[in-house]
Amino acid sequence: MRVAKSLIVAAAASLLALGSAAEARTRAECERDYKPQVGQAGKDVIWVPTPDDLVNRMLTMARVTAKDYVIDLGAGDGKIAIAAGKSFGATALGIEYNPDMAKLAQCYVLAEGAAGNVKIIQGDIFKEDFSRATVVTMYLLPELNLCVRHRLLAMKPGTRVTSHAFTMGEWEPDEQASVEYRTAYLWIVPARVGGNWTLRDGTGGTELTIALNQSFQKVGGEVTVGGRKQSLMGVSLQGDTLRFSFSDAKGVTRHFTGTVRGTVLGGTLRAAGTADLEVSGSAQGALAAAPWTDMADGCGRFYGK
Repeated sequence: MRVAKSLIVAAAASLLALGSAAEARTRAECERDYKPQVGQAGKDVIWVPTPDDLVNRMLTMARVTAKDYVIDLGAGDGKIAIAAGKSFGATALGIEYNPDMAKLAQCYVLAEGAAGNVKIIQGDIFKEDFSRATVVTMYLLPELNLCVRHRLLAMKPGTRVTSHAFTMGEWEPDEQASVEYRTAYLWIVPARVGGNWTLRDGTGGTELTIALNQSFQKVGGEVTVGGRKQSLMGVSLQGDTLRFSFSDAKGVTRHFTGTVRGTVLGGTLRAAGTADLEVSGSAQGALAAAPWTDMADGCGRFYGK
C-alpha cells in the first residue's frame, strides 16, 4: 500500500508540475504551435488586431471596472479580453471561432498571468449566449455588427457596447473617439420607453401624463400638465436614465431625472427656488412597438434561418 500511495503522490506532483509549466509559457512559446498572419481569412472576417492604444481607449470609453463582465465577440488573439482583465480588473470572456486562434489566445492568457479572471473559448458569436455581459466589445464588420444589434438591444439597459472601426447603422453611437486615425465607438443599451406614462407625487398634488416616442436612444414627446399639452424639452435617455424638462402650470421650468424599470418610472422633479419633488408612476397599457429592436434584414442566414 505504501508503494501504491507513493506512486499516486508522485503522479499528482508530476501533473501539478505540468500545469505550472503550461501556465509559465511565454508568448513566444505559445506561437511555436500556431502564429496567425494579419489578413488571414476567418469565418466571416479577416484577422486584423486592434492596436493596444485603441483597445485601452475602447475599454476606457466603456468605463470598465472590476465589477464588469466583459465579453469580446470575435476575440482573435484575445488582446481585448486580456486587457480588460489585466488593466481594468474585469472578468472577461473572449469568443473566437477559429480553434487554433482560440487555443493561442488562451495560451496568451496563461502567459500574461490573467487566467484568474480571463478566459477564451472556441465558439460562434451567433450561437453563443453573451447576454450576461455588462460590456460587449467587438471588431467585426458592418454587416456582422448589424446582425448582432438586435441581441445587444435586448440586453439589460445600461450595458455598454464598444466597437473598433464599424458602426451599427441607424443606431447612432453615444460617443466616439479616434486614436492614430482609427475610430472607437460606444453605445449604451437604452431602456424601452415609447408609450404613454403617468407620473404622480405622493400627495396627489402633481400629475403628469407623458407620451414618448422612441428610436434607439433618441426620444421625444409631449407632456400634459394642468390640462395643457406641450412638447418636452431636452429629452435624453442613457441606459435606464430618462431626463426631460417642461413648464408647469405656473410657467416654472421643471427638470425631471428618473429611472426606468420595465413599465415603472420614478424620479425627481427639480425647479429653481423650490424643494425637490419625488414622483413615480407607470406605463399606461403596453409599451409602443419597437421595430428598431428587430433583427436587421438579411441576418437570418447567420442564425440558420
